[in-house]
Amino acid sequence: MSTAEGSHPSPRGETDGLHVVAPQLRELRRRASLTLEAAARDAGLSPAHLSRLETGQRQPSLPMLLALARIYGTTVSELLGETVAERDAVVRAADMEPTTAGGWTYWQAGGSGRAMQALRVHVPHGSQGDIVRIHPGEEWLHVLRGRLRLRLGDTAHVLAPGDSAHFDSLTPHRIAAADRDGAELLFVHTLLQSPSAALCLGPAAGHPNLGETP
Repeated sequence: MSTAEGSHPSPRGETDGLHVVAPQLRELRRRASLTLEAAARDAGLSPAHLSRLETGQRQPSLPMLLALARIYGTTVSELLGETVAERDAVVRAADMEPTTAGGWTYWQAGGSGRAMQALRVHVPHGSQGDIVRIHPGEEWLHVLRGRLRLRLGDTAHVLAPGDSAHFDSLTPHRIAAADRDGAELLFVHTLLQSPSAALCLGPAAGHPNLGETP
């Protein structure tokens, strides 16, 4: 498995939520009865890197948050300290506050405590295009704006607005915006309350970059 540990100190303006994220990461790991070493291994991180995330010395990327949410059996929203008063079936646009993680911006588009998590995501051009994800479950995405490059295993696709993809997330996959203005999509994935849920991050050896034409 490849490992991505190349986070850099957060730029000014992106550290406001770290004081919330860090203790949440630590508390949820303890609630899941996982040691630092075990959680780091399942997330494809080193214990030192996870420790830096838990102490607020580094900002987790969105894929890292997704990995840790699956491992701890929770949602990205809970990792970020966001709370929902009640399990409402309707999520109003006015209540969708944007959150930035690792260059991506996303809005919570579904309720907490569900078996699936729904997000509206903005993927900027050139951000995390070499991140490969592998984990149990399923993913569905639908492109709203811009074009998206999706690699599933050895096959590359370019998705235009209105196109969708639904796949087994044990298939190595990565996504990147194909246009300079980025891409916006709806993204739904299953939440697995299993310590075996993991995310492999890093460049995919032997595969062309997502910036190349398939």
